[in-house]
Amino acid sequence: MQFVADESVDAQIVTRLRNDGFNVFYIAEASPSISDAKVLAAANRRKSILITADKDFGDLVYRQHRSHKGIILLRLAGIPPLEKAEITASVIASYGKKLLDVFTVVTTSTVRLRAIQKKQ
Repeated sequence: MQFVADESVDAQIVTRLRNDGFNVFYIAEASPSISDAKVLAAANRRKSILITADKDFGDLVYRQHRSHKGIILLRLAGIPPLEKAEITASVIASYGKKLLDVFTVVTTSTVRLRAIQKKQ
């Protein structure tokens, strides 16, 4: 699996996933301050799951029906970055390909995967 990490994602998460052998394109390194729509487009071009801490992506996919390869929304505020990295890596290891084409919300106590109905 490949990932695009939004600039809202801690660098420690990107480092951990790269160390685990994943290909992670990090917006903060390549194109900081681009719009959410461009971030989502970059993830789609790369056929990658988007990792973000920005709730605005929910609006893009649920209300605006933008296409995606999968989104992981990290709701992990208030915990140290290395712990966030551990949780993120654990979710990816546990769920694997189930993360494709779904909107996943990760908190310290839950992981929710939700398929998004395509606009007809």
